[in-house]
Amino acid sequence: MIDEKGILFILSGPSGVGKGTVRKALFEQSTDLRYSISMTTRAPREGEVDGVDYFFKSRDEFEKLISEGQLIEHAEYVGNYYGTPRQYVEQTLNEGKDVFLEIEVQGALKVRENFPQGVFIFLIPPSLEELKDRIVNRGTETEEKVKNRLLAAKEEIDMMDAYDYVVVNDEINHAVKKVQSIVSSEHCKRERVANQYKKALEE
Repeated sequence: MIDEKGILFILSGPSGVGKGTVRKALFEQSTDLRYSISMTTRAPREGEVDGVDYFFKSRDEFEKLISEGQLIEHAEYVGNYYGTPRQYVEQTLNEGKDVFLEIEVQGALKVRENFPQGVFIFLIPPSLEELKDRIVNRGTETEEKVKNRLLAAKEEIDMMDAYDYVVVNDEINHAVKKVQSIVSSEHCKRERVANQYKKALEE
């Protein structure tokens, strides 16, 4: 039996690109991935459930976790904190299970510093016009916030070079299939398989 550590997959991209929608569709299909729920100080949107979509925390609670080093990454985005709890991710990877993060771009870049061996997937919209429509059609943002999110999105798209893969979210099922293909191909990478066999042979 080859002792294999899990792979950390990070799905990221500009706000409004549909990260949450793609992640939900991915996990509705049969998958061996384990989802790491992010933490945030923003208010829940309609239909969102604490401990399912996010762990919703107060600003004080969040800052306490930062000071205790209990987050792999955290970032402040449009006035709210977002972060990834450390314990669940490390424990699950050590058990040999793959972990899937769906996070903002700033957070993904910080994860890259802590987990350079992770697999980073950038989700992009078919066009900026499409992205604007998605943010506006949410109906949850003021005109000022829509403008801020679009400005942030343009800056985030410039950070695409920090990622391993780019997936265009033109249609949900197409995007999900591409993510599934990335997961499969990463498990077949020569260096990953070779390292596992070398360790087994040494033992």
